[in-house]
Amino acid sequence: MKKAATGLGIFLLLAGAFVPCATAKGDFSKQLPAYAYTLKDSFEVKGRQGIAVDENFYYVSGSKAIYKYDKSGKLIASNEDPFAGYAIPSNHIGDIDVFNGELFISAEWFMDGVGKDIQIAIHDAQTLAFKRSFKFEPSSGQEEVSGICVDRDKRTVWMVSWVGENSGRYIYEYSLDTGAFLRKVHIAPVPQWIQGIYYYNGALFVTADDGEADYDEPDHLYRIDVTDKTFAPVTLEKTFTEVKRQGEIEGLAFDAKTGELLVHFNRGARIILGMPKGFYDGYSKEICEIYRFAVKPLKGKKK
Repeated sequence: MKKAATGLGIFLLLAGAFVPCATAKGDFSKQLPAYAYTLKDSFEVKGRQGIAVDENFYYVSGSKAIYKYDKSGKLIASNEDPFAGYAIPSNHIGDIDVFNGELFISAEWFMDGVGKDIQIAIHDAQTLAFKRSFKFEPSSGQEEVSGICVDRDKRTVWMVSWVGENSGRYIYEYSLDTGAFLRKVHIAPVPQWIQGIYYYNGALFVTADDGEADYDEPDHLYRIDVTDKTFAPVTLEKTFTEVKRQGEIEGLAFDAKTGELLVHFNRGARIILGMPKGFYDGYSKEICEIYRFAVKPLKGKKK
């Protein structure tokens, strides 16, 4: 969901791009990356939104579909009517996660940069069919949902917002067991246009669509070190210079079996207020790909 050079985009850039939060305490300037990332390969997929992984399969979300791949990149199942059974109408899926045989889907009604009717939907990982949903808490202040992940250690669910201003300056936590809203955490500095989120080795990682494709600017990966405090420091982990063409970063996941970081990228389409509208020179369609990176802890960091 890349911004375009519009008046609204410029305003949001000034209002929400990597601005330290006023309530945060402490000096975060000495935060360093925890890992080194080396590109291994990439492969094309259907679906332009998110990626999840378990021991044997990849799961890819499109705006209106869910796809399942084996680890050779072969498509083996799809659900192109994923909103069947939803109590509230949805037209958009963001980044996703998979845990204990279930897919966690960040769903909403999204149009021209505005989200509403957020839902936390649970699908069966085997069949891709809808099973149940968590109740979204409107009082959280979250105005859009671009990604969701499961904290395997704490048994909680985290969500992020692509929309800036206050909604995009927090991450939102729910109980995995009860579905109850627990809290929101103020992050600082605030990455602009957060797309995906994943829990890995005690920290949260987010992708941000903060590079401008028109100028061939790369997007980024950030680490969020969450504690019991109301705020959390954000560290730049990686700048993605290796992609075939700078475009739009989306979701992410870490593969526990292979030790790889998986990142979803789109290229070729011009994105205006979060929606594809036309193509860059040399493209007649949007290309969606998963990039695989080897991950190695840096000296003195977590293994």
